Amino acid sequence: MKTLATAAIFLGLVVLFASAVTAQTTVATWDPEMQLKVRAVGTPRVSPDGKRMLYTVSEAVTTPEKSEFVSQIWMANVAAKENVQITFGDKSSTNPKWSPDGNWIAFTSNRKDNKNNLYLLSLSGGEAEPLTDVKSAVSNFAWSPDGRSIAFTMTDPKSEEEEKNDKAKNDYRWVDENLKMSRLYLLAIQKDANGKREPRKLTTGNYNVDEFDWSADGSHIAFSHSKTPVANDWTTSDVSIVDVASTKVTVLANTPAAESSPLYSGDGKSIAILVSDTPPRWAQTGVVQVLPANGGPPKSMVASYDGQPGLAGWSADSRRIYLSESKGTGTQIYALDVAANRIEEIKTSPAVYSAVSLNRSGTTFGFVRQTPDTPGDVFVALRV
Repeated sequence: MKTLATAAIFLGLVVLFASAVTAQTTVATWDPEMQLKVRAVGTPRVSPDGKRMLYTVSEAVTTPEKSEFVSQIWMANVAAKENVQITFGDKSSTNPKWSPDGNWIAFTSNRKDNKNNLYLLSLSGGEAEPLTDVKSAVSNFAWSPDGRSIAFTMTDPKSEEEEKNDKAKNDYRWVDENLKMSRLYLLAIQKDANGKREPRKLTTGNYNVDEFDWSADGSHIAFSHSKTPVANDWTTSDVSIVDVASTKVTVLANTPAAESSPLYSGDGKSIAILVSDTPPRWAQTGVVQVLPANGGPPKSMVASYDGQPGLAGWSADSRRIYLSESKGTGTQIYALDVAANRIEEIKTSPAVYSAVSLNRSGTTFGFVRQTPDTPGDVFVALRV
């Protein structure tokens, strides 16, 4: 059985943040003040070659003019356990993601006009370059497999009347009125002949785009979408595929259940999705289904322990799907053998594991690990 080398390498910098706070305080118990002093880590992302890790560190900033959490991006050398901060400033930088060749990172930041935009940073040095200048906000994004473009989701911009009302401080709103849909866009890294980067809209349907994933050859993107962004409309979620060149959209999964979280296998032949109960309900359980990427009947996989699986990634050989979910008071990581339709528990030490991800080459996990007596720290672990 494949096992996970639990906490194979520990990134020591993050634990020093928590340890320093504990050593300096005279408070015997956890209190709100200590909570603010402990810096929170998140979004661990291992480089394609498994040698480096990106993650964010969030710190409370309280001044007479400002009271908020600000996140910055750090990078660690896995072997040397050396950590360096790579973004700075009074605005947050979040959601760092490696380029396929590992030479660049893209991330989101609200450093201009307090709107979330995409930025590009070379790891050989230099300042971060803005990739977008949008009127609304960039949500999630993903590099294309060849590293030449980035797909991202962005909500529709405000109307001129809404902008005018904002400037006049007439900013009251009716709940769930004038909803803004999230669309899928494509942005080339290389500038055009006019020295610009113009996003190209890939989806125009009357629905709200949620999660998405690139096919291995970069020709298609699978995405989940719901009727509206209203919280209760998650029950309408379906999965479709868009042809990147033609923007033609084909439905992949559209049943009375809620389908979400599409994830292409490395060989591009299959797509894993999460499927809810039928009919969908808030107190739900779900299962993993695997569908042929070119269309065909789904294969429902064996139920997981808690019925709340979260997909972490496919193995490099496209034979297994790794997932995580709650078990008792902790979290467990599993390997789902697609051909045998068998789920196996990966042996880990008791803890809460969150933000579990697998790097592009399928060799190394990244996650945040927390126990009852230790704060959340960033870990990497080899898949052995």
